[in-house]
Amino acid sequence: MKRIFTSILLCHLLGLMAWAQTVYTPDNLPKVHLQDKTRYVTDPENILNISARDSIDRMLYRLEQQTGIQSVVAVVPSIGDEDCFDFCHRLLNSWGVGQKGKDNGLVILLVTDQRCIQFYTGYGLEGPLPDAICKRIQTREMIPYLKDNRWSEGMVAGVRATCGRLDGSMENDPSADEGGNNGMTYVLLLFGIIAVSFLVAYIAVRHASKCPKCGQHKLQRSSSQLISRRNGVRTENVTYICQNCGHKVVRQQQSYDENYRGRGGSGPVIFGGGGGFSGGGGFSGGSFGGGMGGGGGAGSRF
Repeated sequence: MKRIFTSILLCHLLGLMAWAQTVYTPDNLPKVHLQDKTRYVTDPENILNISARDSIDRMLYRLEQQTGIQSVVAVVPSIGDEDCFDFCHRLLNSWGVGQKGKDNGLVILLVTDQRCIQFYTGYGLEGPLPDAICKRIQTREMIPYLKDNRWSEGMVAGVRATCGRLDGSMENDPSADEGGNNGMTYVLLLFGIIAVSFLVAYIAVRHASKCPKCGQHKLQRSSSQLISRRNGVRTENVTYICQNCGHKVVRQQQSYDENYRGRGGSGPVIFGGGGGFSGGGGFSGGSFGGGMGGGGGAGSRF
């Protein structure tokens, strides 16, 4: 009877431990780069094997020495209900990943319970590492492994492809062009999309400027009143006055707050950030340089 009771108690304890799984935030993630400037992988639950972590650290250290690009690879079982993009945004900005003024930071996040892989870049990397390339690396190099829970292989393959793109060693990769004969097709398709976009925009502007009273396209914006600002979306009552007949029109409009994606996260800048600690050189063996995020990158589920 005692043995049965002990077994039941042990099962309950194990279930309680699983339920109480640590939810990681940018504040409680181990900042391994502070202790050792050659380390870039923060993996508190040892989801990756030692060989994979060492390999990624070597690649990212070499990348920083060659290009100045600073990176963080975060591998965690859970970030609770937080969105992967928002988590990366807060991590990059609060840790100051990237060089100040160049904003050449990169965060690669793997969250196993959400089955999410997310890239997030500073403004300085949006040219060499655009969103489409981030998505292609995830789809081609990482997800074939990650969907089978082969975390180490997937992360090593993805970081290797990313470094190859950023250090120029894969710049002339023929596969990047998706076949030379298709180049003109893509160019024509792009011009077609742009032309249609301009046409739609022109029609929308003409329609918006038409006075409902006299029918003339003479409506001009006069003033606006902010109603609400929520989750980065501004709602305003905008007043238009017809320059022909003086008729007044009030329209409710929504737009994205321009500072929503560019703000510095919810936490303080603890790495670098305009001087950092000990005269801007970091402390205890290295730190990041005070870079900021630009909202670039891509995310995938698998």
